[in-house]
Order: sequence, then C-alpha cells, then structure tokens
Amino acid sequence: MRNFKIILEYDGAAYCGWQRQDNGISIQEVLEKTIGLITGEEITVIGSGRTDAGVHALNQVANFQSGTRLSAEILYRGINGLLPPDIAVKELEEAALEFHAQHDARGKIYIYRIYNSRLRRPVGRNYFWQINYPLDLARMEKASQYLIGRHDFSCFCATGSRVKDRVRTITDIAFKKNETGMLEITVAAEGFLRYMVRNIVGTLVEVGGGKYPPEEVVKIIDSGDRNCAGVTAPAHGLFLKEVKYCR
Repeated sequence: MRNFKIILEYDGAAYCGWQRQDNGISIQEVLEKTIGLITGEEITVIGSGRTDAGVHALNQVANFQSGTRLSAEILYRGINGLLPPDIAVKELEEAALEFHAQHDARGKIYIYRIYNSRLRRPVGRNYFWQINYPLDLARMEKASQYLIGRHDFSCFCATGSRVKDRVRTITDIAFKKNETGMLEITVAAEGFLRYMVRNIVGTLVEVGGGKYPPEEVVKIIDSGDRNCAGVTAPAHGLFLKEVKYCR
C-alpha cells in the first residue's frame, strides 16, 4: 500500500460539508468516488477535520491509501480531470505510510469575510456575510484579545455538541479591512470546536455594533454558556485557509 497526501480547494456551497453523510453529497464522498474510479479500489479519504455545510476551503489537507502503481502525477491529473468544477486537488504527493491528515495536524487557520457596507453587493455574495450597519473595528480588535490563549470555549461551541473537552488554544486573531468595506478576520488555533469560528465572529460583530463592550467577552467565556455569546455567523463567509503540520 502507498499513502498519498493531497491539498484541496473547494467551494462548499453545494455540499453538506466535508464528512460523508446520509442527508446529502459531501466533499469526502465525491473524492472517494473519483479516486476509486481511477484506482479501481474502494478508497477512504481522511481529512484534517470537518468543514460544515456551506464552508469553503483554500487548503484542506487529506490523505488516502492505495495499492495503485500509478504515479502521483498521473493520479493528480486523473483526479482533477474527473472532479466537478467546485473541487480541485492543488497538490498530490506520496507521503510516509504513517502520515495521517487528521492526527498529525498541529493547528489550523480560518478566514471569515464580512462585507461591511450599506451598498448591496450581489457579485460574490456567496463568499461573505454582509453587515449593512457600521462596525467599530477598534472595539472588535480589543474584544478579540480576550480570546487569545487557552480557554474553555464552551460558550462558542455548537449547541448539542457531544465533545466533552472544550479547552482550546487560540494563538492569533487578526483583522484586515480594505477601502471597499471588505473585512477579513483571521483566526489561528491549535484546534477548533464545531461552529467555534462562526460563533466567535458573530460575537465580535455584536461588539463592533455596540451591543456590549469588548470586556463583556471575558464574562461570556467564563459563563461557558452558548446562550451568552453572539449569533452564529453564516457558513458561506468562512474559509479554511491552512492546516499546520510539524513535518
């Protein structure tokens, strides 16, 4: 058997998320079927982690094992030739047999895009969350500093999640806004809970809109209560930018 590492870009709008599910078509399912057509095997693709329905990826990492004798270059061309237009393999290489895209991941970086303007922007609307009232970026940046570090992030975890250990470490949160009103919020952490980035963004938006002061974020974290945090930002503004590995 051989082990292959792949880096993917995909538009998540048409999919029920990364993981194979019964209620719709997933990125994982499409990849497994596509690779299986080329290798003639039943393939299991392991992703670095799940992305939810509607979430996009710029550099998702995955691996699969195969007994194929085809070269990595032929696999790369063959897979991309059969994938739909909204999924692409950016890189494909043979990896050590022990490489595991999920277990070996040491950190992830997400980007959330907000278009902050009264002017409606139809083009590209599936790739940002439009906020039509002014956001105070200084307040949002101040609030974000309380999130950096190791905390129990239960307040930002999806309701109903079965994950018991909700302690995570956020290493950085950065903001970038251009002259058109497009705001990018970059969140880097060693790991994330389900909906964690979207719930953090929703809370920062409420701070930026004046609903409560930046210091309120400390109380929200201490509460451990999802109901105390802000709204869940829409999935279509979220992008998985990078997955970090030690090797």
